[in-house]
Amino acid sequence: MSAIEISGISKKFGDTIALDSVSLNIGQGELFFLLGPSGCGKTTLLRILAGLYQADTGSIMVNGSDLLKKPVEERNIGMVFQNYSLWPHMTVKENIAYGLKLRNKDKEAVRVKTQEALAMVAMDKYAARMPSTLSGGQQQRVALARALAYDADIILLDEPLSNLDAKLRKEMRSEIQRLHAATKKTMIYVTHDQEEAVALASRMALLNEGKVVQIGTPEELYSKPINAFAASFFANTTVLKGKISNITGKTATITLNTSGFSTEIPENSPLRQGAHITAMVHLLENGA
Repeated sequence: MSAIEISGISKKFGDTIALDSVSLNIGQGELFFLLGPSGCGKTTLLRILAGLYQADTGSIMVNGSDLLKKPVEERNIGMVFQNYSLWPHMTVKENIAYGLKLRNKDKEAVRVKTQEALAMVAMDKYAARMPSTLSGGQQQRVALARALAYDADIILLDEPLSNLDAKLRKEMRSEIQRLHAATKKTMIYVTHDQEEAVALASRMALLNEGKVVQIGTPEELYSKPINAFAASFFANTTVLKGKISNITGKTATITLNTSGFSTEIPENSPLRQGAHITAMVHLLENGA
């Protein structure tokens, strides 16, 4: 059974269509990525899940009930923002405890949950520090601890590593991967960074212009892109125009100007000899 069933979600801002009848399922305990270029709708979908935006149409079913019909405080969702969003006048410990207090947890539960969350992200020795004295990576750890402390059913991550330098991004990728494995929480992660998605995702949805283009594992999106957009977004590619000059068994020979190459074709392929095609070739780091 899917942990989250998103059906027909649409959202407009004035005349701009941000999401156009988006539907997808996210399994229990997945680290699921929403991937795509700027303006594709991925952050809008995340904010609808969080209750920061209202959808125009559609439903989001979680454990048999529509999340969109629940007020924000009843959704049991933790969110990690791009800019950390820590209270500057509170200590690290107070930042984590604040949300628990708002949820009317008793004093002992707040203390225990706060301490557990700090230990989980290795920030317990910084409990008395102010956010301004922490590095970007440390602040992001605190933001993660705050989301984990709620014991939320779902954790949303909105481009959480985009403000970090390259070295810290790699460190925090490993940290998020470790926390996901340890907590087994359902996590939904928004990014435009293909490398981040490949390194972390269980599965992902590639979006463009408010629509879902393709859903699958990183390997599936890389090796079996559904169309030219998916191929060009997910890897370095060269676009070649040509014609199928011959088909023998499962091999199609493609002529490109005066040169050519052969490629395997799937069962029941619609390719026919003489058809004009567009070939997109992945360019690997080793030059192959």
